[in-house]
Amino acid sequence: MVWTLITWIVLGLVAGALARLLVPGRDPMSVPATILLGVVGSFVGGFLGYVLFDKDLGEGALQPSGIIGSILGAIVVVLIWRAVGGRDRALRR
Repeated sequence: MVWTLITWIVLGLVAGALARLLVPGRDPMSVPATILLGVVGSFVGGFLGYVLFDKDLGEGALQPSGIIGSILGAIVVVLIWRAVGGRDRALRR
C-alpha cells in the first residue's frame, strides 16, 4: 500500500510536470499542485483508456501506455483548468 502511494506521487509529479511543460503558457502552481494535477490526470487518462480501449487493471497498472495516458489526461486537465480559471481571471480585471 505504501509503495502504491509513493508510485502515485512520483507518477503524478512526472505526468503533471510534463503536462505543464507541453502546454504553452504560464501556470503558477506549487509542487503539490503539480502532483495533484498529475494524479487527477492519471485518473482521467485511465478512465479514457478504459472507455476507448476496454482495458482495466487486470493488464497491469504501471505500464508505458498507462504513463502516456496519465500525461495525456494531465494535459486535458490543464486545458480544462485554464478554460474554467480563465473566465475567473478575466472577471477580476
